[in-house]
Order: sequence, then structure tokens, then C-alpha cells
Amino acid sequence: MSKRNKIIYWVATLWLSLGMVSTGIVQIIKMDEEVELIINKLGYPVYFLTLLGVWKLLGVVAVLIPKFPLLKEWAYAGFFFAMSGAVFSHIAVGSGAADYFGPLLLIVLTVVSWYFRPAERRVVAA
Repeated sequence: MSKRNKIIYWVATLWLSLGMVSTGIVQIIKMDEEVELIINKLGYPVYFLTLLGVWKLLGVVAVLIPKFPLLKEWAYAGFFFAMSGAVFSHIAVGSGAADYFGPLLLIVLTVVSWYFRPAERRVVAA
């Protein structure tokens, strides 16, 4: 793996991790703004915040620790599904474009991190 690709991987992965950890913590502690958004604007139950927050934190651990390439694949897939679900939810309720920025950025970071991951972090085909 070239030095350029390693830098791209680690920059994308660290920003992705920061984004997922920060939003995961906000969801777990149920900040008022997040509860308002999830219940009144998007129409989801409040327990959904805990579920998403815990999954995000576990996904970050899976992506950052060495080994376990299959677990990493699942974490990347979970990040992609959660963030694409967030974008779709905002579209469904007619949110403004500013509400799509965070989830879209996290989707891009997920794809870039996944694409540039080193060989030892990839699932080896049988």
C-alpha cells in the first residue's frame, strides 16, 4: 500500500470515527436537540437513539482495532446503512439540504475509508 493511500485511509477513518463517536454519544445521552429531531421531526421512538448510539460506538471499535476483517466489513455496512437511512428519513419528511450534510459526509467518509483500507483489514476471498 502506498504512503498516499495510507494517509487517505487514516484521515478518512479518523474523521469517520470522530463523527460516529460524537453522534453516538449525543444519541446515547439523549441530548434535547437530538430527542426533538428524532421524535418530532423524523417520527422515530426515543429508544432508537440508544440503539443507534451503541451501534455507532461498537462500529468504531470494530473499524479501529487490528484484525477481525469480517467484523470491519459489517461495521462499514452498518455505517453506510445507518447514514443512508438518515438521509432518506430527512428526504421523507422534507428536511432542508443542511440536514443532509452530516449523514452524506459520513457516507463519503465510510466509502473512502472502506475503499482505501489496508490489505490486512480486508476479508480474504477463499
